[in-house]
Amino acid sequence: MKTHSNTKSAFTLVEIMVVVAIIALLASIAVPNFLRARKRSQATRILNDLRIIDSAIDQYAIENNKSGGATVAWSDIQVYLKKGSVLYNSTGMDLLGGLYVGYSVDSIPKLRTTTFAKLSDVAPSDFWSPFYP
Repeated sequence: MKTHSNTKSAFTLVEIMVVVAIIALLASIAVPNFLRARKRSQATRILNDLRIIDSAIDQYAIENNKSGGATVAWSDIQVYLKKGSVLYNSTGMDLLGGLYVGYSVDSIPKLRTTTFAKLSDVAPSDFWSPFYP
C-alpha cells in the first residue's frame, strides 16, 4: 500500500531573500569592473586606430612622393586601410565620435582632447604617448 503525505517542500521567503541579496552583492561588484574593462578596450582600440592611420599616412607619402609637412586628406588615407573595416568606414572619427586630427606627412595623428577626457580614468596620458600632446 502507498501512503501519500500532504507535506510540500518549498523555499521560505527568507531563503529567497538571502539568495537575491547575494546575487545583488555579486552584481554590484562585477558591473563596475565590466564597465571599466569596456572603456579600457575602447581606449586600446582608438590607440591601435591611430597607429594604423599613422602607417597609412606613411604609405601614402612614400607612394605619392610627398614631402614632410604635406597635408593629407582622409580619402587619401582610406585607400591604405582594409576595405570594409570599421576604421575604413569611420570617415576619420573614433569610437566616441571625435575626429582624429593631424593628417600630415611626418607628423603623428593626434587624439582629440574630448576623447582623452572621456577615457582618462582608464588610460592616462602616458598610455596615449606619442598620440596625445
